[in-house]
Amino acid sequence: MAFVSITRLRVRSWRYLPMFALYALKSAREAARADGNLTTRLLRDRRNTFWTGTVWASDAAMKLFMLSGAHRRAMNKLPHWCDEAALVHWTQESTELPTWQESCAGLQREGRPSKVNHPSPAHTAHQFSAPRVRTVDELRFK
Repeated sequence: MAFVSITRLRVRSWRYLPMFALYALKSAREAARADGNLTTRLLRDRRNTFWTGTVWASDAAMKLFMLSGAHRRAMNKLPHWCDEAALVHWTQESTELPTWQESCAGLQREGRPSKVNHPSPAHTAHQFSAPRVRTVDELRFK
C-alpha cells in the first residue's frame, strides 16, 4: 500500500512569497531524495495558493521526512505566513499520485485544517475551490 499526502496552503501576503518559495522548493527536492518517496509534485494555483502531493512507501517514511530538514523549518513559519492551510493523508493500492481534482475532493472530504495565526473565512469554514491545473503551474520532482 502506498501512503499519499496532500497539502494546500495559501500565503496571506506577497511579502512572504519569496521565503515561502525558497522553503517549498528546497523541501520538495529533499522529499524527492528521501528514502521511501515515490512521487513529489507541486502546483501553483490562483491567489497565492500552493498544493503539494507526495506518495510514500509508508507512513513512517513520510513522517521521517516531515520532521527533518527544510520541511521542519518551514512548518514553524507557516502559521504566520499562511491564512489557509489543510492536509489529508490516505493509503491506496496504486503508487500513482491522484489527479489534483481527486486530491482536492479528498482534502475537502477527509482533510483537516492546520493551525494558522490569521485564518481566512475560507480556512475557518474548510471551503475552497478546486485548483486550476495547467502544465506550466506544476513542478514534478519525481
